[in-house]
Amino acid sequence: MTSVLDLAPVIPVVVIEDAEDAVPLARALVAGGLPAIEVTLRTPAAPDAIRAIAAEVPEAVVGAGTVISPEQVETAVTAGARFLVSPGWTDRLLDAMRASGVPFLPGVSTVSEVVNLLERGVTEMKFFPAEAAGGTPYLKSVAGPLPQARFCPTGGISRQSAAVYLSLPNVACVGGTWMLPPDAIAAKDWSRIRDLAAEASELRPTAATS
Repeated sequence: MTSVLDLAPVIPVVVIEDAEDAVPLARALVAGGLPAIEVTLRTPAAPDAIRAIAAEVPEAVVGAGTVISPEQVETAVTAGARFLVSPGWTDRLLDAMRASGVPFLPGVSTVSEVVNLLERGVTEMKFFPAEAAGGTPYLKSVAGPLPQARFCPTGGISRQSAAVYLSLPNVACVGGTWMLPPDAIAAKDWSRIRDLAAEASELRPTAATS
């Protein structure tokens, strides 16, 4: 099975307030070339949104983000989530995600957390909060001693900085929200979101110029 990290250069991080928006939003992202969609469990509408996308947008690979408890793991997988993303991890949460049977990206922000996961056989991780935790210089430094770790940096990443992250050997994709402007969602301007997703899907690695 293809890793979630390899489906597209960007995983949209979606906060859905109204489950009715889930299907048209997912269709717009998929049409733009971003099939992996992380629906965060930050709102009451999130489980219904995941359920709707899983049922009505088969081309999408819908996942659940902001997963912070074993109970949320069960809720997300029951709703149809095909991958799980956490901002951080504990042994209890990691065990639950592993037992879920779906791919998962536990969140890390320190070298010790990365090494701890590698000891447990986990090589794919979320780097969060990416910009606040050191950004591209940090990940570049980690690549040498820990080449087996692959990351999806998320948190504060823009369209411009995404391309620099993608130039790093240990970055497979990035998570972002810039293709999901709140005003476009409020106006149900799905064509605008599709166009922004299409731009994001065409991102190519660009080295830092500083």
